[in-house]
Amino acid sequence: MHTGMQGFRLGVVGCGAVGSTFAYTALIRGLAGELVLIDANRNKALGDALDMSHGAPFLPPCRVVAGDYPDLAGCQVVVIAAGVGQQPGETRLDLLRRNARVIGEVVPSILRHAPDAILLMATNPVDILAYQAYRISGLPVERVVGSGTLLDSARFRYLIGQELHIHPRSIHAYIVGEHGDSEVPIWSGATVAGTPLADAPPLGLPPERRAAIFAETRDAAYRIIAAKGATYYAIALALARICEAILNNENTVLTVSTLVPRYGVYMGVPCVVGRHGARGPLPLALTEEEAQALDRSAAVLRQTIAELGL
Repeated sequence: MHTGMQGFRLGVVGCGAVGSTFAYTALIRGLAGELVLIDANRNKALGDALDMSHGAPFLPPCRVVAGDYPDLAGCQVVVIAAGVGQQPGETRLDLLRRNARVIGEVVPSILRHAPDAILLMATNPVDILAYQAYRISGLPVERVVGSGTLLDSARFRYLIGQELHIHPRSIHAYIVGEHGDSEVPIWSGATVAGTPLADAPPLGLPPERRAAIFAETRDAAYRIIAAKGATYYAIALALARICEAILNNENTVLTVSTLVPRYGVYMGVPCVVGRHGARGPLPLALTEEEAQALDRSAAVLRQTIAELGL
């Protein structure tokens, strides 16, 4: 499984719930021949590396090491999951000032030792921090990617699938815009087997069900954080999917966060993800209502960026 990926090196900066769960997911999926774990708490990274390494007999060959920034040399992708976690009741945008300081230190430290790496931002608020990383890194925009609305789109597809009794892999539907409260569901583009969703069964959802499904999609993180303190399993899978697309040079379409020239901000949009990073955004056929909602989402992000002074 994934034997062609044994030569790849993946770096993870930040071994909190998201970073360590991503590293474990990458290990299980055989995404790399070497995983480098870095955390401000060196013992946490060391403990994770040892714990994962002890599963070696059950997995494809992979060396898991705890290190420091010089150990990132040669990494093709570095996942940035460093920062402070979202607290119950705290919005993603409330996190901004605390995490922007962390990212301002982390990005230059990575690039000093891994100047050719693709940076994959996972820390929230992900669109703002991916934009910050892009601005301070000097890298081409393709090489600074945020996890964007890939997780939101997965939640959306899951919930639509639950309603229609169809596996989410067969549901094609996107959430775009901010990874957060202003995100936008593209109902007009949602399809099953190429057939647009209608308002009635068997491939239909009435307006009230659509509203409920979107509300559950948008508010999923708050519900999970209230229940157990953090979200990490599904975002780890989303990050692994992005890394897989990059390392395999898949040129697959994923809703990651990139710079949208029309708005001048990073936000989740369909992009072509491969060894180059993320190329996009791809054009979206939106209704007038969806286009206006996306304009509002961009305005939220622009205002936040202005408040941060980026």
